Amino acid sequence: MEIRHLKTFLGVAKALSFNRAAEHLNYAQSSVSAQIQALEEELGVQLFDRLGRRILLTEAGIRLLDYAEKILQLVDETRAELAEGKEPQGSLTVRIPETFGTCYLPAVIKEFHSRFPKVQLRFVTCAYEGLQKDLRKGVTDLAFLLAESIQAADLAAEVLGFESVVLVASSDHPLAAKTEVLTSDLAGETFLFSTADCSYRRTFEQVLDQHGVPRGNTLEFSSVEALKQSVSAGVGITVLPEVAIEADPNRIRLKVLPWSEGKIEVALLMIWYKEKWISPTLKAFMEITRNVMATVTE
Repeated sequence: MEIRHLKTFLGVAKALSFNRAAEHLNYAQSSVSAQIQALEEELGVQLFDRLGRRILLTEAGIRLLDYAEKILQLVDETRAELAEGKEPQGSLTVRIPETFGTCYLPAVIKEFHSRFPKVQLRFVTCAYEGLQKDLRKGVTDLAFLLAESIQAADLAAEVLGFESVVLVASSDHPLAAKTEVLTSDLAGETFLFSTADCSYRRTFEQVLDQHGVPRGNTLEFSSVEALKQSVSAGVGITVLPEVAIEADPNRIRLKVLPWSEGKIEVALLMIWYKEKWISPTLKAFMEITRNVMATVTE
């Protein structure tokens, strides 16, 4: 598989036009068509559907798109790393829980950017679903997760610290006045969960199931901030890392409930694919994160 063929494929996939891709890449259209045909023959799949003058990516083309982007990024990064005296470039894609991004990531980015200003950083919200697959495919270089553990023999997971997850309601919620909230008291309550920070949700729901507590309505949010605003407005109850409440300037409107089960303890895990090449820039990002987390957890 030739790098130039992947570059041409990426150009066509982004433009969805052989003509525009040829102009951008400074190729003749016939050369673009020949390279795509050669790539399709090598892979044994059709990458584009030709619909008259329009083209669309096939399912195989969509799958190749992620790989092509990462391969070309890695090529650029490798050249930059090996070129003597040249400043590291390339990109890193990192999946993060929103709580980590809000409370700890700024210090990591500040240090990393001062050392590697030309490296592009892309942060993606880290829902649990699809995480392992993206790490194996190379779509994601590194991931952070708030969870008790992750079970996968081909993934490495390092514990950077621990977080306490607490039960939270608005300060004027009826349960906020109780000196102790039993799990049975949660029957029929509306629960708000974050899809961006939600690996500990499973643990909480297991506790409810063990006690046979029937749930009321369940609302899901892609933003922890939007979730907290809804909780403070009295929409329902949630579970969140305690640090997310402590760092909230409007926390006076939120109340950590005295739950009889206590706090749920979860680890902040740094996760990567064991077979992935740890480039110097990725290694530096991991080391800076370790140092920042060691400082805040002292």
